[in-house]
Amino acid sequence: MNYFSLHYNSKPVSFDKAVIQGLAPDRGLYFPESIPTLPASFFEQMEQLSNHQIAFEAIRPFVGDSLSEKALQDIVEDTLQFPFPIVSITDSIATLELFHGPTLAFKDVGARFMARCLSHFQTTNSEKKVTVLVATSGDTGGAVADGFYEVPGIDVVILYPKGKVSEIQEKQLTTLGKNIAALEVEGTFDDCQDMVKSAFIDHQIINEVQLTSANSINVARWLPQMFYYFFAYKALKNRKEKLAFAVPSGNFGNICAGLMAQKMGLPIAQFIACTNINDTVPVYLKEGVYTPKPSEQTISNAMDVGDPSNFVRIQKIFNKDFHKLQKELKGYQFTDTATKKALQEIYKKSKYIADPHGAVGYLGLKTFMEENPNYYGLFLETAHPIKFLDTVEKTLKTTVPVPQQIEAVLHKPKESHPIKDYKDLKAFLLSR
Repeated sequence: MNYFSLHYNSKPVSFDKAVIQGLAPDRGLYFPESIPTLPASFFEQMEQLSNHQIAFEAIRPFVGDSLSEKALQDIVEDTLQFPFPIVSITDSIATLELFHGPTLAFKDVGARFMARCLSHFQTTNSEKKVTVLVATSGDTGGAVADGFYEVPGIDVVILYPKGKVSEIQEKQLTTLGKNIAALEVEGTFDDCQDMVKSAFIDHQIINEVQLTSANSINVARWLPQMFYYFFAYKALKNRKEKLAFAVPSGNFGNICAGLMAQKMGLPIAQFIACTNINDTVPVYLKEGVYTPKPSEQTISNAMDVGDPSNFVRIQKIFNKDFHKLQKELKGYQFTDTATKKALQEIYKKSKYIADPHGAVGYLGLKTFMEENPNYYGLFLETAHPIKFLDTVEKTLKTTVPVPQQIEAVLHKPKESHPIKDYKDLKAFLLSR
């Protein structure tokens, strides 16, 4: 399987080269040359397969010859060391919990898979030391830091917007040290993301530093997110209703991976993109005009993205057929006030403590199902509510138990480097 740039001005590369480079030389995102279709027998027999087997079969066509079958099996098994439970909220709505990994966020799967792939490529290809450069609006930083911590031959540089991530999220990406460096940026997530993209086309940097990205722009971070949808379908495939997935969306990598799974044959009837007031995509789905805008801060900070990188991949999946995309992907946006009310409503219905991102997903699913009642719907809980402790406890007037993973970092000292602009980032990268 080769990958081409969605800017169409770079040569196609193999999976391993796409992972190592992160972004194509023309600054375009990599996309697979084809989307494989899995046989109907695979879906019919899913109950007989383990999650490891399902994930292996789903990702194998995208890896091609870059990894041996044994190496890919080992990476998949080492990546998926935690469960993905489905919890009922009502008779027709459930949540898919994706926060049972080491950093309590859905991004643990992609970060762990990519870290293990990159480590393998480093070992087998004897490439020079790689610097993973990544921007985070919340959970990506912690997941990447944990996934790559002490991986030989790899340094990690994480950019995050000052004062715009939760205290626990900040602790997870600023307390490891060693090969993990955190840069605290005066600005928004979009500013951080723009700096990362600029570094990838700065010839002075790329001549001296082997850069790759661990945002969902990297194919090894993006594609493994398909696994969630396969696992959920396996658990629900005997239900008579059509399945709808409501996905809290910021950079749109997660829902984009779900749409890829659908194109591979996974029988998901409807995807619903749920955002906070950073509603570039929902507005596009209504009006047909894509207009990026500066991001605004909300209580669901991982979705504070005004120009989601992965939306260009979604457009490619549908070959820029707006009417087909509009039919298969619904989009809704919600305010912080509505999000807090949803947290209360979920808790009242089932005593379930959601996080703000999951609450936005719940609202999108509920809105869709009010007009489409013959569905069984899942909203994705993408992070443990402990990460948004202040908001959740004040809204629900209850106490959230502190998981062991969080207890371990709460009292560690923060280590970060303040930067103001791209000039500061460039100096930092070249100094290393």
